[in-house]
Amino acid sequence: MSCALVTGPTAGIGHVFATRLAARGHDLVLVARDRERLEQVAKELRTTYGVEVEVLPADLADRAELARVEARLADRDRPVDLLVNNAGFGLKGRFLDNDVEAEQAMLDVLVTAVMRLSHAALGPMSERGSGGVINVSSVAAFLPRGSYSAAKAWVNSFSEWAANEYRSQGIRVMALCPGFTQTEFHERMGVRRGSGFLWMDAEFLVDKALADFDKGRVYSIPGAQYKTIVALTRLVPSRLSQRLQSMGRK
Repeated sequence: MSCALVTGPTAGIGHVFATRLAARGHDLVLVARDRERLEQVAKELRTTYGVEVEVLPADLADRAELARVEARLADRDRPVDLLVNNAGFGLKGRFLDNDVEAEQAMLDVLVTAVMRLSHAALGPMSERGSGGVINVSSVAAFLPRGSYSAAKAWVNSFSEWAANEYRSQGIRVMALCPGFTQTEFHERMGVRRGSGFLWMDAEFLVDKALADFDKGRVYSIPGAQYKTIVALTRLVPSRLSQRLQSMGRK
């Protein structure tokens, strides 16, 4: 039976990933800061799907705690076949309105953790000649808007490179680029969750992502509306795109 490690699995996209992977028969390693919520999710998944679930509490912005997750991924005796780098958060304010330490913590989770966990996982996977990594990025990666967008652009670039670099070794790497999704993400930023055609539910998103991953795609952009938006960003100069976004905030 294969094993998947999912970061940020207690709510939203990460929770749906954990549920769908358990339904596929994957044993799981669940990583998040809140042990109590981790234990609750683990109990539900064990009971419902009969899989083994290991909980690993860790704050991925803390280098010492991140190292414990890296060590788990690098453990050759307990191989992880699929890494889902899902954990993340955003900041409500514009760049100079945010404390620089908050900006740093966001980059630690969105970039440093993704890089270090991928490095830890890809070594054993390349030795075995099999494995996969799904990096949860964002449609924001295609839009120039502060350090969050820049971090997600890094995730896209890294994922595309890794997909091509390790494909010959039997490893699949994919960047999932969601748009607005009905999760706790926006509430944690202090932004009210919206509705309408731009908003997707997490179940649709993850099902589409896993289908794209099974097909070996490098990018998954669920939703026709977001495929259109991404296509348009390639036609609009980044300077104009940034100006239009700034006008929308006034």
